[in-house]
Amino acid sequence: MGILGRAVAAAVLAAAAAVGTIGTAAGAVLPPPGETSPGRQARAWLPEPSGPYPIGTTAVHLTDTAREDPWHPGQRRELMISLWYPTSRPAAGDDRAPYMEPAAGRHFDGPDGVGLLNYGTTPGRTDWSAIRTHARRDAPALPGGPRPVVLYSPGLGDPRTWGTALVEDLASRGYLVVTVDHTYEASEVAFPGGDLAPSVLPGMLGQPGLDVGAVLRKAMDTRVADTRFVLDQLAALGERPGLPAGVAGALDLGRIGMVGQSAGGFTALQTMHDDPRIAAGINMDGQLHFPGPDGHTGVFLPSVAEDGLDRPFLLMGTGSEDSGGYRDQPGWNALWRHSTGWHADVTLTGSRHGSYTDAQPLLPQLARQGVLGADQLRKDVGDIRPGRAELATRSYVASFFDRWLRGQDDHLLDGPSARFPEMAYER
Repeated sequence: MGILGRAVAAAVLAAAAAVGTIGTAAGAVLPPPGETSPGRQARAWLPEPSGPYPIGTTAVHLTDTAREDPWHPGQRRELMISLWYPTSRPAAGDDRAPYMEPAAGRHFDGPDGVGLLNYGTTPGRTDWSAIRTHARRDAPALPGGPRPVVLYSPGLGDPRTWGTALVEDLASRGYLVVTVDHTYEASEVAFPGGDLAPSVLPGMLGQPGLDVGAVLRKAMDTRVADTRFVLDQLAALGERPGLPAGVAGALDLGRIGMVGQSAGGFTALQTMHDDPRIAAGINMDGQLHFPGPDGHTGVFLPSVAEDGLDRPFLLMGTGSEDSGGYRDQPGWNALWRHSTGWHADVTLTGSRHGSYTDAQPLLPQLARQGVLGADQLRKDVGDIRPGRAELATRSYVASFFDRWLRGQDDHLLDGPSARFPEMAYER
């Protein structure tokens, strides 16, 4: 999903769709007030992780002293990442880390936040920071590592928290997962000390004559540079004071995978193309092409699509109009034809672009409390039952990384599965 203001012209919306990053709020009708009383904020819950391990999490502030911020010239590039990993004791009560920091949650739920711009939720109706994860903040890592590492990249405009259900599930299965915020592109990034960095994109994308393709290419270049910098920093985590005990030693940097949704899926495969440290990647509904040079006609293929990949990757499509299988998208088709590494393509029938994100478990709960209407909910996550979508996503992602990072094959990815008839499969 992308972050686009309501005043963006239809031509800009069509151009942004070329990377699978369209926001739903342009032209969206806000739902009427729900049954909750005035002033009462809606609440929601994340699904329980399915693995055997309790989860810990910690946030890390990084500064790339060698790189100027591309969105704010004159200052160094700063990022926030979170690490999610097995720990020894489950979180309970106030030990459970919040889904979003309070300032970030308020902005996400405001008139300029992604809650409205991407998903059509009514501003001021949801207490996002009151949602609790299943992870104990700053817990020590469980002995027994090192563990395979998986990076997670969110969609354009989405914060790194927007894939927490999947991230927690991977951590509960024994992975160390690193989530990355792309500062000034993400809806908002909360830094230590209370500073909040909101996205610059809503203002930019409303400018007349803007070359949307150039902006999106800049965003992708920045994302790849951010991710490669994070990989560099993971190798030096042991030198950082204040990191929870055992976390740095739990990283197996010889077994790294990456998964992302929408622009995050594009980021995963493009970074994999550019950086051999990533051994396997999953693209969840992220198109691999840009608008043409004038922002309206033709497409521009990135190097990952033109060159292909020589390592394993999985494409996960949805039932959205501009998604489907690899034959339905020029970038996916080119990648498929040019790749020599193992690859497969699955499409989740009845899903929509938000189905591989936390929109799938959270928005149906919020819709029941009047935060968004039924039509908007279908645009966001389709008609598939939330529990089935969540189970399918977790199962296919875990199967892929177990196979290529752990050498454990449950054969789910060998072909169509009777367990998941809603998943169309191609090899």
